[in-house]
Amino acid sequence: MSSDRPLILISNDDGIASPGLAALIEAVHPLGDVLVAAPLSPYSSAGRSLIWGSRTIERRTWPLAAVTAYAIDAAPALCVRVGLSLLAPRRPALMLSGINLGENVGSDVTVSGTVGAALEAAANGVPAVAVSLEAPVEYHDNPRPGLDFRAAAAFAQRLAQGLLAHGMPAGADLLKVDVPNEPGRAFPWRATRISRQMYWQTLVEESPDGSKRIIGYERQWDSNVLEPDSDIYALVCERAISISPMTVDLSARVDHADLARLLAQRL
Repeated sequence: MSSDRPLILISNDDGIASPGLAALIEAVHPLGDVLVAAPLSPYSSAGRSLIWGSRTIERRTWPLAAVTAYAIDAAPALCVRVGLSLLAPRRPALMLSGINLGENVGSDVTVSGTVGAALEAAANGVPAVAVSLEAPVEYHDNPRPGLDFRAAAAFAQRLAQGLLAHGMPAGADLLKVDVPNEPGRAFPWRATRISRQMYWQTLVEESPDGSKRIIGYERQWDSNVLEPDSDIYALVCERAISISPMTVDLSARVDHADLARLLAQRL
């Protein structure tokens, strides 16, 4: 890898064989040297878990000369940690996660391994972007061809180029990007907040004997109280690319004096 080019670390949660990962690498490799540290197999819904599998780290050949790739039997966030601590020849200028097979919007985002990988990079001081493409549920755990990643990949390239040139917006540690899935259409983009609503709701099947079991999940939200500045609203209602700035600081924005008075009354 050339030391005079920015180093871009790339990971995902759909695994090293995901077409979304390949599309992201293809889009951004002209911008710098690329180091891939991705799960050996799909690791969706892992959040920021640091679970090891067999502790396997396999070097993989990639058709692009500026790309060095490793498949790691670990959760996405741990792949990023391994990439930063063991594999990177120098500090990455940017970390990209995705392109995920399925949107990551609403309060479910902490479940996402795609977002978890970006959070891990951001927590280590590396600017990060998590990119997800809206997709039918049947694609979420099945990294197969069939989705059109061109719009998501093109936007990721533009965003990465801008961040490498100008840095992350003040106050943000990472950006979460969600792209509508309508092949051939150009999308506007919106700066959004993360909705407080859950977007993915659990499906429960009840048997005649009264027993219940979880059979999957589906999209479900309350449009009556959906925030018009939210990621869900932008993606679903406006059919726009949602860009949500995030921070690793999860502290509630409360008045500490008020909190102290409340606690003093109750403790």
